[in-house]
Parts: sequence; C-alpha cells; structure tokens
Amino acid sequence: MTEHPSRRRFVKESLGIPAAIAAGLSFEHQALLAQLVDRKDYGKAREPVKGLQQGRFGEQEVSRLIIGGNLISGSAHAGDLVYQSALMTHYFTDEKIMETWAIAEQNGINSTLMRADPHIVRNYQAYRKRGGRLHWIAQSAPEQGDPVENARMARDSGAYAVYYHGGKCDTMVREGKIDEVGEIVEGMKKTGIFAGLGGHRLETIRASEEAGIDPDFYMYTVNRVDYLSSDPDEIESFMKTVQQPWIGFKVLGAGREKQLQEGFVHAFARGADFIAVGMFDWQVRDDTALVQEILAKGIDRPRPWRY
Repeated sequence: MTEHPSRRRFVKESLGIPAAIAAGLSFEHQALLAQLVDRKDYGKAREPVKGLQQGRFGEQEVSRLIIGGNLISGSAHAGDLVYQSALMTHYFTDEKIMETWAIAEQNGINSTLMRADPHIVRNYQAYRKRGGRLHWIAQSAPEQGDPVENARMARDSGAYAVYYHGGKCDTMVREGKIDEVGEIVEGMKKTGIFAGLGGHRLETIRASEEAGIDPDFYMYTVNRVDYLSSDPDEIESFMKTVQQPWIGFKVLGAGREKQLQEGFVHAFARGADFIAVGMFDWQVRDDTALVQEILAKGIDRPRPWRY
C-alpha cells in the first residue's frame, strides 16, 4: 500500500535538505522551499483513484469525500490575506470549474457541495449538459433572500439536497430564534428536497436536537486546529447520540491544518459520515487517494456510521 509522507518529511527527503536545516525552518518556509525546488511531478498524468468508499445519503449513494465549493465561489477563508478571494475567483474560470469537477468524477467523487446562487446554477447546468454526473448538495445563499425559496430554486436547478447556511443558523440560535430555524428547515423539507441544517458551533446542533427540529442531515464543522469549530471531545461525545447523517466541513481548517492525513482521520474518528473538502484541480487525486486509504484501513470511532 502506498505510504503518504507528511509534507515536512517530503521536504527533508525529496529535496535532500539536511535534517538540521529543515528543522530550523518554519512549516511555512519548508512548504515554500518544496514548491521552489521540487517540480519533477508537475503536469504529469497519473492513474485515477479507484474504489472511493460511499455511503447512503437520502436517496443517493454519496462518496465519503465530497468536493466543496468555497474555492470555486471565491470564499477562501484566508484570514488576513484579503487578496485570496479575488485570486480564487480569477483562477476558477468556467472552464477550470468544468475541469476540476471532471477530475473529481474520474477519481470516484460523485458529489459536490456548492452555494445555491446564479453563478453555481449556470456552471452546474453547463456541466450536466456536458455529461457530468456529480450530485449537487446545495448551501442556502443568504443574499438570495428567503431560504425556502432558495431551496426551491436549488431543487429546480438540479440539486437533490440543501442545508440552511451554518453562519445564519449559528446567529439565530445565539439570538434565541431556534423556532424560526425549525420553520425554515421544515419549509425546505416541504419543497421535496433532502433538507439539512448547518452550523459551526456545537450549541447550534444541540439546540436543534433539543427543539426536535429533525433535519434530514447536519452540515457541521470539525477540525484539529480550532478554526470555527468546537472542542473535539465535546463534539465526539454529543454527535455519537445524533441519528442523522453528518457531513463534516472545515476539516482542514480552511487550509490551516498542516497534516492532511491527521485532519481527515480526525474528522471521521470524531463521527463525520462524509467530509466536504475544497480542492484545487491538482489536489483532487491525492486527497482522494488519502481518504480511500484511510477508510480502507478502518476508522476507530464511537459513533456508528449513519447512512
């Protein structure tokens, strides 16, 4: 079985950097040096990943790894690097979006998670016309107005699932408006779409469960780097009692996680049934191979897989 070295080890071994020198560099500088020196694999075609695992999600079989849409939409979550969103928008031209989705499909990813807005609708429908088969799980887009109408638009545009925006849910729960959240989720369900609830705070998921909202699934953050996520032990303890499927997101802390393997394992071990990961075209194959191998080895998790 192929071993996936850490980025730090990759720098030390593949570049021939003496260990003492590598140890004296920050992780950021090691990664930068790797890109400056080692270009032997750039542009080389490799065999697609086979056998990416799937699980039941509503009426669909969904790949355990879902390609996220934040990068495609220019939502980079890059902290103080304010140019990143503009950079993402310029990188992900319509043609690059098509190419990235095609690579995802070639490697066994069969679902994408994207905003329910005109930009995504136009590209997704164009992709389907080209023969693309990715399932679309939609995130409600706050600027589009009524989330129930937004869910209906997503359904009519080809999405088979939608969830109420996590930031909006967090805010409403904080303001004591859990009943309104329940009305929105129920309204989404009445459109006939598989309807979920998103959140970045465990309090949001806990409030939903206590109020008996019963969404079809949860979209909830989980990571090791404390980025828009709650205490991992508390997440694991509470989520093992939750019956609905759970898509984990921000599992790499929007790029802040330094060790991909540990980040992916952490999300599944804490109980996520699927993970949504934003990926560039050149990252898709390696991320898929890593997830496929991790799941093939087995995950020690207290929460049963929810299908």
